[in-house]
Amino acid sequence: MSGRRYFVVLLPVLWFAVLISATAVIYERYQARVLFARLEQQNAERDSLDTDLGRLELEQSTWSSNGFVEKMAGTKLRMSIPQPADVRIVRP
Repeated sequence: MSGRRYFVVLLPVLWFAVLISATAVIYERYQARVLFARLEQQNAERDSLDTDLGRLELEQSTWSSNGFVEKMAGTKLRMSIPQPADVRIVRP
């Protein structure tokens, strides 16, 4: 009879442990899905920022090219390359 009594006490404890374990598995799978969705969102944001960075670097290289600077200096600021006779070298 002692074995049956042991079984009557052990069975509810094991069922409770199984339920807790199943609940923990469900919760962890949910958390994994949430984190994966967040990871995908951040990957998409990173890709968008990489695209913007490439566009900005291209724009910066265009704005800083010698030909572009010289053209803007000539048209907007009315600057020109000085004649050799107008150049003076100053030494410290």
